[in-house]
Amino acid sequence: MISLRQDQPKGHKHTKEDLQFEIHFFEGVAQRDPKYIEALQILGDAYTKTGQWKKGLAVDKRLAKLCPDNPLVFYNLACSYSLLGNVDAGFAALERAVKLGYRDGKWLVKDPDLDNLRKDSRFEAIRRQL
Repeated sequence: MISLRQDQPKGHKHTKEDLQFEIHFFEGVAQRDPKYIEALQILGDAYTKTGQWKKGLAVDKRLAKLCPDNPLVFYNLACSYSLLGNVDAGFAALERAVKLGYRDGKWLVKDPDLDNLRKDSRFEAIRRQL
């Protein structure tokens, strides 16, 4: 998963307490404003980092509807599907991300969230596109 956030100092690691605070805070923000994209991005990232993959997927699906032309949103959606073992949906989202302009081939081959996709022969075809 690619974090869309740029506000933390390089090398900063979130503690479990930091992530739980973010989840609680941004769940409230997203409830009050369901289209607040930055809040949803932070919330989805925090869910993924805490292993709450189903909740992260739900957020990523919301973001895909709100940002249908954003390659990073679809990359993160692919990661969420991969983490949950839904390989076909993961490839569909990853192919969309590439079609929309995702180009970070170096991260693609090492992102641990995509391990389930990397085991499939379709992964190499996508990697070659980049």
